[in-house]
Parts: sequence; structure tokens; C-alpha cells
Amino acid sequence: MNKEKRYEIFSRWREANPHPKTELNYSSPFELLVAVALSAQSTDKGVNKATAKLFPVANTPQAIYDLGEEGLKEYIKTIGLYNSKAKHIIQACKMLVELHNSVVPENREDLEALPGVGRKTANVILNTAFGQPTMAVDTHIFRVGNRTGIAKGKNVVEVEKKLLRFIPKEFMIDAHHWLILHGRYICVARKPKCAACLISDLCDFKDKLLDD
Repeated sequence: MNKEKRYEIFSRWREANPHPKTELNYSSPFELLVAVALSAQSTDKGVNKATAKLFPVANTPQAIYDLGEEGLKEYIKTIGLYNSKAKHIIQACKMLVELHNSVVPENREDLEALPGVGRKTANVILNTAFGQPTMAVDTHIFRVGNRTGIAKGKNVVEVEKKLLRFIPKEFMIDAHHWLILHGRYICVARKPKCAACLISDLCDFKDKLLDD
């Protein structure tokens, strides 16, 4: 795929959705950090239901740390892997309180040092909370990058690096959201909705389903 096609793809997404947002509900970088940590192998809808009960009670590192693992589990037990997530979040809260004055760091090194925070989560925080031009590649974005030809790669890091290289700078801040929404609702895994796709004429996918 050439740069002209990529530019047109992101231009269309921007025109259709000028201000894309994460579907996770949050009102601070810390709330976003907790929500993203909870979202692994879970739906945003399920996370939002849990945090709607948790955040009014505890939405700072100290407040969640004070709940303790068992207390936190009561709020997140509807979410998959809640035992390990509770453990990691409590440990992360302890580090934020002790090392960062309860403030979420704005750099990758400190973020990835927090328990339960990997490269993808750090990228989401840096991009969504702090407006940095990073790219968090999940299964949706990995699929879209490879299927459309925007950025092909054998693993998520390879796709991430190519997206950062290939996406025009003017689109970078919002690119993560456009890509993930496209993968979540249009370019779905089993049967992509090519007939409803804004970029079907630009996409490299050979088995387009245009009759649906």
C-alpha cells in the first residue's frame, strides 16, 4: 500500500469521526490506567459496568490501595481474570503512592515498571491520557493492519513500528482509536463488513464481502 492510499484512508476516518474516543469510561489518567488494566481479555462494556461502581467509592491510588485485594475483587469479580488483575492493580497503586506521589507517569519506562502494565497498556495511557503519538496494537489493530495492508507484520511490535512509520503525522494522535473502532465494528474477525466499509476500495484484502 502506498502513502497516498494511507492518507486517503485516514482522511475518510477523520471526516466520519473527527474526535474519536476510547469506549472505556474514565475521568483521570489513573482511572484510565485501572480501566485499561481491567480490559485485558474483557469487553469495554463489562469494564465500564464494574468501574461505574468502583470509581465513586475509590478512584485514586491510595483509595484503591486501602480497599486491599479482597475489597477490590468485590467490585471487579464480574471481569475475567479478576484475581490476578486485583493483585496487579493493588501493587501498582502501592508503587504510584510510594514512588510517584500518586501521579500516573507520562513516560513509558515508569509506566511499564508498574505491575500489570505492559507495552500495549502503556501506549494506551500515553496516547489517550497524555496525547502522545503512540500506537497500542491489540488483536483488532493487528488484524486491520495486516488485512487492509496499512501495516503488515508477523507480531504486534512489528505492526506497531510500521504504523508509527507509515501513518501521516497529522493523524497519529487519533489513529489508534480509528483503527480499533474499525476492527471492532467493521473489519471484524470472521466476516468483515466490507459492504459497510468506508475504505473498501482502498483496502488490499482480496476476499472482500461486498454483497452483504
